[in-house]
Amino acid sequence: MAFANHQELEQALLACSLCPLREHAIGPTSWNGTCDSPLAVVGEGPGGVEDEYGVPLVGPSGLLLDKALGSVHVTRDKVFTSNIIKCRPKNNRTPTTQEGQFCAERWLDEEIALVRPKVIIALGSVALKYLRGPDARITKDRGQWFETKYGIPAIATYHPAYLLRLTGKEIVKAKWEVFYDLQAAVDKCRELAPEYQFESTEKPDLLKIYAERRMARQHRT
Repeated sequence: MAFANHQELEQALLACSLCPLREHAIGPTSWNGTCDSPLAVVGEGPGGVEDEYGVPLVGPSGLLLDKALGSVHVTRDKVFTSNIIKCRPKNNRTPTTQEGQFCAERWLDEEIALVRPKVIIALGSVALKYLRGPDARITKDRGQWFETKYGIPAIATYHPAYLLRLTGKEIVKAKWEVFYDLQAAVDKCRELAPEYQFESTEKPDLLKIYAERRMARQHRT
């Protein structure tokens, strides 16, 4: 498949029913942010809030991602955010490697081809395994640069959903690791796109921005 523009791609994506995951979701989710960004953030798959709004990382994990990116002076409207999996798995389970491969080859690859970011941040194991390889491990490969099949450098860090499960000293350690990973990604991106502004004066309210999409999706169910 090859799409002429982002609108054509999104229209095809939101109509997708190619795999069983679609049966248990309101519908496929798209992306958010800007398609003009040199920085792409790729997560795993939508949760309940994301399924309602039709875009990735706008629930509790998304709020934590907002804070983490804010610590390195990046706002979500200035990056391109997407997922490996476009439909919420039943009971919010973790997508399998095979599901990730099937979905991402059809949709994420097309998104990346249109956006052409300079740097990719992989959030969590599912994103890392697709972008680096099935033998990759987030605990071992987090914070290390690698070359994706797109010819774009990428770095992996913990998914915000993982951080939300931690407590005590573990959460403190993990948050610092995420900070350093994100800082490394932004530093490299600034080198490759020195003129780009990564931070807006006002933090965007993603739930407000996509409220109309949520209403439209609810009417389809």
